[in-house]
Amino acid sequence: MRYESPMPDAVVLLSGGLDSTTALAVAREAGFSCRALTVRYGQLHEVELAASRRVASALGVTDHRIVAVDLSPLAQSALTTAGIAVPKDRSLSEIGAPGDVPSTYVPARNTVLLSLALAWAESIGARDIYMGVNVLDASGYPDCRPEFIHAFEALAQVATRGGAFRIHAPLITLTKAQIIHLGLRLGIDYSITHSCYDPVGDAACGRCDACALRKKGFAEAGVADPTRYTSA
Repeated sequence: MRYESPMPDAVVLLSGGLDSTTALAVAREAGFSCRALTVRYGQLHEVELAASRRVASALGVTDHRIVAVDLSPLAQSALTTAGIAVPKDRSLSEIGAPGDVPSTYVPARNTVLLSLALAWAESIGARDIYMGVNVLDASGYPDCRPEFIHAFEALAQVATRGGAFRIHAPLITLTKAQIIHLGLRLGIDYSITHSCYDPVGDAACGRCDACALRKKGFAEAGVADPTRYTSA
């Protein structure tokens, strides 16, 4: 359902990846004036920050903020801590297997990111927050599960003035192929997005979990993958 003008605001967590870009497009299609929030959380590379700027410009967000909240002194992860290896060349059956939480998981990252989005939403009078987490074709992070989204939404009701916040995770039960089909229907150019955990320059490594899932998604969607990989 579309809202009548003036469009209400929504805050969208935007990493510049395939999923968060699609969530942004979904929010825009739903009739929201989208304010995008990208967080420099201590990640070792900044390629995704550049991607978030491209996406925000291409999708015409109302306001794009990049804020720095460095988790690296506290949250050890292959994405924030030099010397911790990014898993490579894992089979699709290994990725997201029950009980598997890879070293790329950043402890409490989505809790912190949603808290920042909630602070901005409350400050501007928005009641809707979007994020692109999903549990199918994903790496098995505990803060990407529906239980987490529901728990945070419940927290938002009691931790703010007035409550009535809605946390939207429109991709949470979709496969990567379904997400790609949805995004293409909404006009997304996925060549401007970035998913890789361990890029070489601005090219994707082609071997990490994120690259494997991205390749799988485009293959199953029957769509040419526009990503530039350093390896097949």
